[in-house]
Amino acid sequence: MPELIQPTTEHLQLRQWREEDKPAFAAMNADPCVMEFFPSLLTREESDAGVDRSSAHIEKYGWGFWALELRESGEFLGFVGIKNVTDNLPFAPAVEIGWRLARPFWGKGYASEAARASLHVAFNTLCLNEVVSFTPLQNIRSQKVMERLGMQRDSLVFEHPQVSRESPLLRHCLYRLSASDWKKFDVIGFD
Repeated sequence: MPELIQPTTEHLQLRQWREEDKPAFAAMNADPCVMEFFPSLLTREESDAGVDRSSAHIEKYGWGFWALELRESGEFLGFVGIKNVTDNLPFAPAVEIGWRLARPFWGKGYASEAARASLHVAFNTLCLNEVVSFTPLQNIRSQKVMERLGMQRDSLVFEHPQVSRESPLLRHCLYRLSASDWKKFDVIGFD
């Protein structure tokens, strides 16, 4: 098993998942506002399976979609991290960055802060050449986070293979960040 990477920032701890995270994660995945740009809300079983997949990815590689907690209180906020994309996406193989936070923690800069720590791992520890991110065309909030991270929108617009062809969320945009472009934005130190 590779060494476990668990980045910290001024306010946040990105860490391996715990069994006690599952109820809060399930509640978050059942919130229509949080899941606005996903095809459906998740059942408790689907949410728990997502935790198990994320945990297994971290165990295998040492990094992944980490559970996110507030350092001051230990409160669970959601997840942020990097992981390998599935092979059925048109830009695979690639490593993506992603996030999902519970609604009370929106607008506080936590997604950007944790994403910067994740990118620091991607480029400074793992020495990746590129990280991607993608979202439905309608998800402007996530696109704004991608842009704050220095990511550039790619010309590719694709139909996500795991979204129903009838869904208004079928078409996704792709953002990219190269290692060389990241160096321009990597101005904050991390533990």
